[in-house]
Amino acid sequence: MTASTSPKPAPSSAELRIGGLVRLSTCDWPGELVATVFCQGCPWQCGYCHNPHLLPARGPDQLAWQDVFAFLETRRGLLDGVVFSGGEPTLQSDLPLAIAAVRSLGFRIGLHTAGPYPERLARVLPLLDWIGFDVKAPFAEYDRITGVAGSGDGARASLALVLGSGVSCDLRTTVHPDLLDASALERLSADLGSLGAERTRVQPFRSVAS
Repeated sequence: MTASTSPKPAPSSAELRIGGLVRLSTCDWPGELVATVFCQGCPWQCGYCHNPHLLPARGPDQLAWQDVFAFLETRRGLLDGVVFSGGEPTLQSDLPLAIAAVRSLGFRIGLHTAGPYPERLARVLPLLDWIGFDVKAPFAEYDRITGVAGSGDGARASLALVLGSGVSCDLRTTVHPDLLDASALERLSADLGSLGAERTRVQPFRSVAS
């Protein structure tokens, strides 16, 4: 019997709910040419969510993960990486399997997350090359943004994990004029400073056309 290398993770072993796919993006991972996989479902209910159709755990127009993976196989050598976005990707327990399968194709991996699940984020951190982390508000004030009690505690723990991991990250905060004023941004800056983060990139709220 000849020695063999370990088989790459089979895409069929992952059951990922996919709400959308952008086949070519230059903005979802700054400086990289990527495909973006939008995972279905989010535990939070932010009123200004840019992708409200991805909030429910299941959507009417879901894509099969096997089909998405088959497309990514055809993009080897053409794209720099793949970004898992959402929704909230870490909501899905099979995210590590899906990331490992895509990574086995030779892609670098990016993740968009708001950090609601620190333990799940810790499991995928070793598989990531970049993280886009959404910081919603001062951590003590998350509840009024997300609609979920205690959500700031998970976000703070997740951000601490990211900052301590050495994985490249981009922190960004969406500013809704009715939810975050100048004093709230000052409190947020203090929260980030306590974790060793220098700054967050502020982006203005953009309404979603109905």
